[in-house]
Amino acid sequence: MNLPPAILIALLPLSWLYGEVVRIRTALYAHGWLKQKRLSVPVISVGNLTVGGTGKTPMVLWLAERFLAEGKRVGILSRGYRGSNGTSDEIELLKSRLGASVVFGVGPDRYVEGHRLESQQRIDVFLLDDGFQHLQLARDVDILLMDASRDTGRDRLLPSGRLREPISAMARADVLVFTRTEAQFGASSAIERLSEYPVFAARTRLVGYRLLGDDVKVLDAAEIGEGPFFAFCGLGNPQAFFRDLEAWGVPVCDRTVFADHHRYMADDIRKLQQAAKDAAAKAFVTTEKDAQNLSGVRFEEYPVYVSVIEFEIASEEGFLAAIENKLRSHQGVAA
Repeated sequence: MNLPPAILIALLPLSWLYGEVVRIRTALYAHGWLKQKRLSVPVISVGNLTVGGTGKTPMVLWLAERFLAEGKRVGILSRGYRGSNGTSDEIELLKSRLGASVVFGVGPDRYVEGHRLESQQRIDVFLLDDGFQHLQLARDVDILLMDASRDTGRDRLLPSGRLREPISAMARADVLVFTRTEAQFGASSAIERLSEYPVFAARTRLVGYRLLGDDVKVLDAAEIGEGPFFAFCGLGNPQAFFRDLEAWGVPVCDRTVFADHHRYMADDIRKLQQAAKDAAAKAFVTTEKDAQNLSGVRFEEYPVYVSVIEFEIASEEGFLAAIENKLRSHQGVAA
């Protein structure tokens, strides 16, 4: 949280109240006093404990690609946070990468969306995006993502911190994945030593770059030039993007951060181009998520390169086996 310390301290009573509400709600579902609704096919939830990005969308993409490769019909359920007309920047990113091979149900009631989809066509598995707190829908596997580059253990509950739930809520997870382990020396090897537990390490890998507006050709570092580049993004964890750029050897001369899910307007582009000129930048670099929010605007003076990333999981076979084992225990049949 970027608020002044005095304000954060003043918000602590609200964080305590928020925490009590969360604990009561979770207990009501755990004891069956609030009933979950169940779809007819397996549901795999991908979520986290904090506001801001931990890699949920790349994980959903990774899982969808693996299930599609197995010949499964995949449905993705999402609230479509800060989106409209049945979509959002994350949904559009997933559609751009997965095409028509996956169907989407977008709305606040994920059960209604899932029921609609499975009544219209065959679905073999649902992926519930950002679903750890969406207890209304029963899930067969809960995958919880934790950002290894952040000290979540010292964070506080909303609104004085970033936590949506207490750290103890990790106990509900079936599989725990620490993301961005490349940012912490020794994190991957430490997690690998926990092989008897369903805990896995993941890292972000750069695939290449796309010129904004060209969704086909992927360029390598040599093809986008030596820069320097002006970096900008509107993410829940913008510093992770800037750290990635440094790790990838991208020379950045300046940067600008927008609010998460920011929808870019012509005035934003004008200011960005002026800032790039002042910094003597040769081009812009941004993220795939931001590219979805740049439709309808044009950069007249500088090219914009979109970084294309993918997840790498250290023990892919073990990770998939953990999911399959949990599906078997819930469904009584092989996944």
